Amino acid sequence: MSKSIIQTDDAPAAIGTYSQAVKAGSTVYLSGQIPLVPSTMTMVSDDFSEQAVQVFENLKAVCAAAGGDMSHLVKVNIFLTDLGHFATVNEIMAKYFSQPYPARAAIGVSQLPKDAQIEIDGVMVLPE
Repeated sequence: MSKSIIQTDDAPAAIGTYSQAVKAGSTVYLSGQIPLVPSTMTMVSDDFSEQAVQVFENLKAVCAAAGGDMSHLVKVNIFLTDLGHFATVNEIMAKYFSQPYPARAAIGVSQLPKDAQIEIDGVMVLPE
């Protein structure tokens, strides 16, 4: 099975020893995205809703760079520093996904990189 690295300037550059995504066969493993604006590498804002939208936009860009779109995501993990934002995540997620929805986990964490309030990673399967 071949393995290739996915990289796009339309999503934040990796800020550590990882790739934005790795494609193995028809499966793409997306690294966690936080609400950084790709062009400036700064946090979009302190507003949770704006952070969530930016994260989904970053994921959308990585999916496109891998040759797919958000509908190809089969699993997402959502990390939140405040699980009280869960309903807001559902509202925003509904703008990016339609049925059938990906499998999902929502996990409360004490801290995220750069003091982000949300981070999302995922697994995408491309059509063969």
